[in-house]
Amino acid sequence: MSDNDPVNDLASFSCLLTPEGRALLDAVRDTDPADELAVATRLRREHPVELVSAALGQARLRQRAVAKFGAADAGRMFFTPNGVEQSTRASVAAYRAGRMKALGIGSVADLCCGIGGDAIALARAGVRVLAVDRDPVTAAVARANVEALGLGDLVEVREADVVGVDTGGCDAVFVDPARRGGRGRIFDPEAYSPPLSWAVEAARKAPRAALKIAPGIPHEAVPEDAEAEWISDGGDVKEAVLWFGTEPGAVRATLLPGPRSLLSRRLPDPEVRSVGRYLYEPDGAVIRAHLVAEVADQLDGGLIDATIAYVTGDELRPTPYATAYEITDQLHFSVKKLKSLLREREVGTLTVKKRGSAVEPEELRKKVRPQGPNSATVFLTRVAGAPTMLVGRPA
Repeated sequence: MSDNDPVNDLASFSCLLTPEGRALLDAVRDTDPADELAVATRLRREHPVELVSAALGQARLRQRAVAKFGAADAGRMFFTPNGVEQSTRASVAAYRAGRMKALGIGSVADLCCGIGGDAIALARAGVRVLAVDRDPVTAAVARANVEALGLGDLVEVREADVVGVDTGGCDAVFVDPARRGGRGRIFDPEAYSPPLSWAVEAARKAPRAALKIAPGIPHEAVPEDAEAEWISDGGDVKEAVLWFGTEPGAVRATLLPGPRSLLSRRLPDPEVRSVGRYLYEPDGAVIRAHLVAEVADQLDGGLIDATIAYVTGDELRPTPYATAYEITDQLHFSVKKLKSLLREREVGTLTVKKRGSAVEPEELRKKVRPQGPNSATVFLTRVAGAPTMLVGRPA
């Protein structure tokens, strides 16, 4: 987005908060993107061009935000493009806020607050919040969101550089550094804004703290005095959090909804064994947290390969931390053999999963051309180092 884009311009955004702007937002709330040009042409006969553009842009962002915030909140909130992209999903923010409340935290300095998603979750949990962001538009959006949701008594939004903010009066600090730049996602934690090292030092100065980071952070980059938690929601890994003032050195995977948390027991790697009747696919948060051994121990299972995070066993044992599949066939990698098997089984709906294979699922699906009333799942993987296809179905 350019600097003069109507959803990134402070003057244009401020116009949306006027009675005319709010009325226009209500009018374009359900505009279909395909009809946007016609709607804009009609509205520009009665309203300023900039206001119409801002309202339509905001309506578009609200529609995108429904997936993260739900229709009720997204329809009342305000967004920026980066805000929709980078804000925490409401369910994850609510879980984290609930954990802070359970720790006895009554006030939080939310540094790099963005559009206010985490501040809103904290306030709804009964925590007072000082929400800080240095970008004028972002701070204005956060302030508007707090007011729109009736949380103004619990949240103070301040436009400032977080580096100079005094957090001494707060029970805890929460930092969500920007992890996107002009060229897209940033993978180097020291290239975050502010850098991870600054956030860690800010955390250490507070009685308690939580730092939101990318789930791909290397384990060796986790400070020894921090607890590391990987969080998934509905099977999708959303973030990692470094907690200070909780359990130094602890590692956990938390699955939502629930929540269900699996804590590391520092078990050795599971043994490799032959493929049993069942294959278990651990949740992504479990894999990111390096807790596959804990799941294998629960299942009395082993790995199909020393480098592959699939657990196998002979008995079906339900666990929230992995999805179970019943394996019906094990084939050496061969598109021809797989195609023949699927034709014989009359499989028309084929789910392709891969781990440790260079073959792309869509490429394989085109080659085997599944047809028929039945369904199956095929795993492209390695078994004891050998390229293998495992065919099965959800157990």
